[in-house]
Amino acid sequence: MKHSVVRVAERGWGTHRTVAAAVRAAADGAVVSLQPGVYQESLVLDRDVTLTAAKGPGTVRIAPVRGAAVTVGGGAPTLRHLDLVGGGGGPALLVRGGDAQVEACTVTAGAVEIGHDAHAALRECVVQDVPGDGVRVTGTAVAALTDCTLTAAGRHGVHVDDGARAALRGTRVTGSAGCALAATGTSAVTAEDCFLGECAEEAVRVLGPARLLLRGCRLHGAGTHGLHGDAPARAADPVAGADAAGSAGGRADHRIRLERCEILRTGREGVYLAGEAEARLSDCHLTATGAAALHVTDGATLVLDRVRAVDLPGTALAVADRAEVRASGCVFTRAGANGLYGSASSSTVLIDCELSATAYSAVHLQGGGRAELHTCAVLDSDQHGIRVEHGAHLTALDTRIERAGLSGVDVEDGDTVLRRCTVSACATGVRLRTRHRPLLDTCEIRSVRTTGVEIGPGTGATLTGCVVEECGTSGISFEQDSEGWIDSTAISDVQGSGLVVWTGARPRVFATQVGGTAKNGVYAHGGAAGVFERCTVTDTRYPAVYVGAQATPVFRDLLVRDTQEDLSAHADGEPVFERCRTENVAVTTLPTDAGATAGREPAVLGSGAAPCGERTREEAPGAAESLAELLAELDQLVGLERVKQEVVSLAKVMRMVKQRQEAGLQPPPLSRHLVFAGNPGTGKTTVARLYGRILAALGMLSHGRLVEADRAALVGEYVGHTAPRTTAVFRRALGGVLFIDEAYALVPPGQSTDFGQEAVATLVKLMEDHRDDVVVIVAGYPDDMDRFLGSNPGLASRFTRTLSFDDYASADLVRIVEHQAHLHEYRLREDTVTGLTACFDTMERTERFGNGRTARQVFQRMTELHAQRVAELAAPDADDLTLVLPEDLPAEVLRS
Repeated sequence: MKHSVVRVAERGWGTHRTVAAAVRAAADGAVVSLQPGVYQESLVLDRDVTLTAAKGPGTVRIAPVRGAAVTVGGGAPTLRHLDLVGGGGGPALLVRGGDAQVEACTVTAGAVEIGHDAHAALRECVVQDVPGDGVRVTGTAVAALTDCTLTAAGRHGVHVDDGARAALRGTRVTGSAGCALAATGTSAVTAEDCFLGECAEEAVRVLGPARLLLRGCRLHGAGTHGLHGDAPARAADPVAGADAAGSAGGRADHRIRLERCEILRTGREGVYLAGEAEARLSDCHLTATGAAALHVTDGATLVLDRVRAVDLPGTALAVADRAEVRASGCVFTRAGANGLYGSASSSTVLIDCELSATAYSAVHLQGGGRAELHTCAVLDSDQHGIRVEHGAHLTALDTRIERAGLSGVDVEDGDTVLRRCTVSACATGVRLRTRHRPLLDTCEIRSVRTTGVEIGPGTGATLTGCVVEECGTSGISFEQDSEGWIDSTAISDVQGSGLVVWTGARPRVFATQVGGTAKNGVYAHGGAAGVFERCTVTDTRYPAVYVGAQATPVFRDLLVRDTQEDLSAHADGEPVFERCRTENVAVTTLPTDAGATAGREPAVLGSGAAPCGERTREEAPGAAESLAELLAELDQLVGLERVKQEVVSLAKVMRMVKQRQEAGLQPPPLSRHLVFAGNPGTGKTTVARLYGRILAALGMLSHGRLVEADRAALVGEYVGHTAPRTTAVFRRALGGVLFIDEAYALVPPGQSTDFGQEAVATLVKLMEDHRDDVVVIVAGYPDDMDRFLGSNPGLASRFTRTLSFDDYASADLVRIVEHQAHLHEYRLREDTVTGLTACFDTMERTERFGNGRTARQVFQRMTELHAQRVAELAAPDADDLTLVLPEDLPAEVLRS
């Protein structure tokens, strides 16, 4: 059907001079063709007519002095290729009724307003430089924008309010002073393949019960949030979305849905949900957001399917208050803070998700926050893999936690259930400090740099069916006054002790295997307790079981096998052994009666060496010794002439001080703390031990016992750990000597924020508070000790005397070898001694030279070579077995 054409022009036969006149004259369905020009009219359309520019886009401008350029009140008019300009600050295009079609038009200086029950469709239109909203849809109107461009709106680019409906496709909305798209009231908006952003506020804002569906949209460059959803409590809603889906709370639909969308470069959070907002994101990507990628708070609900949040300056997913989040198949990686941060009464469920490469803990829960992790991967966090604190609760099932800079799982005043989880390649495996009772069921903790499972002071925990292996220090450690239940667990390949039980701890351990430890299998510190039933201890370098003073552990049905020694116990220990047995043990003192045996066991220390050395090495005090005997023992030391003279001088001064005190006179100012500067193996520890005994003999110290410590014993792994750790070591040294070897390691060069500075500050204060109760000796290389003393103003004033330990001369080293030979019943022939002296003369004295330690190593190698030579003799006699010849000197020593 051919429509009639009505022409509008300034002149010419058969034309109308005004558009309004042409419209009045046109029949329904007619086309009103406008010649190029500016028409200062305010048109009202309520009929089925088409207004079009005869010469195409950019040639016809309708610009009234005031009011809308075009007002549609009814009918089905069409506007094509027109430039519409608003007058007097009002809308440029106002659609209040009917069904308007707007094609390839440009709207400036006034909004497009679609209201009441009108329908309007805009296709390939441009709306720009509008003082208020670019397109505003209100009432129960329905609008469609296809392939349109909206830019530089004074408020929102597109604003859909009341009960209106809007659909956007292929539309670009940028440059708004407010939001690119705002949905309020009970409106519903869908947008597909749109660009929404580069605006001052949110790219998309959804308030109240409004509904939103975005598919394939890009939300880029928002000044605040990419998506902001906020809604009051959900009321009954008879209208359900076309694409219903489940939610974290089991609801049938979500008011806000994003599918295949991208949120990029936002000023604040990528997605922010508050109130009772409900949203679902599927196959979306978020990156470079100004704050958290996703922040859900109040009572909001969020469901995430296959969402990626990457390269973020802050947290990937933050869940607060009563909010609920459920995420499946998501990736949260390369976050400048946490992967997941949950607080207050929030609830988060992660299924098949990855949280990785976070600058803070990958998962951090606090303040009552709850989270469940199912088959997730928690990888490469700079701090903890998972941190649970202050009443928070975590349940993790079939989850991997790997390569955390601190603990794989760290629980402080929270609660945790771990089932079938693995923790590997972390500093500490699982660290628990809580009044709750965490559960580890069928978990594996392996390849950790320190402790596998650390159960903190006053903490109770349950471990069943777990594997703990490849630990840098202890396997499972029970700190002071802790308790726990361990059942059917295996501990192996540990560089310290397998099970460490500290003072007051009382674990119950059943059917557990401990093997392959560099120290004890079970270490029960002084005052420890607990029950160990049906356990097996194998292949330990130290005695399989150590029991400290006043420790009262109970061992039932214990099997110790394939190890050098089964038991070492302090004389004041009171262990109980029932039905215990040994297999293939070289030195055995473990009671193995078939019936129950109980009572106090004697100490089995043989050499007098400390049995385990967990944290610090502490020597037991001996009987009272006389000053003359101790000075004679000092004089018998090989070499060290200057050091011995200074110690004797100090002893004389101390004796005078003691005499003045007994006479009621004021003692002179005196610092007993010393610096021992020298290379390794020069006798520093030996002299420190004697110095403590001398002061005890003078009555200046209560017992003079030596407590050895180093950086690892004093410095913690996280903020707040160092001061208590240093204090605990210091208190064990009260009444004796605290000997800190390689003390310069507490202040690494160029690391002003290292935790060692806190250890030094703590030591300085404790030395002042207990100046009469302890002597502190710091030791190390001479140059490094100068740097150490300069690291804290209080050190130099407390360490006023330095004893320099010179390297041993060759003659001294030979005397050490001769002394070792005498102790072990060997004889050195004269030419052997001559050759040994020549060997030591030619040795290079670098920083790696071990002095006395080198001499002992040379002697050990000599005995090995002697044994190989004698083994080839048919019938060696007593001389052959004891006499060391020049050919027994090690070749590597001769070459040096």
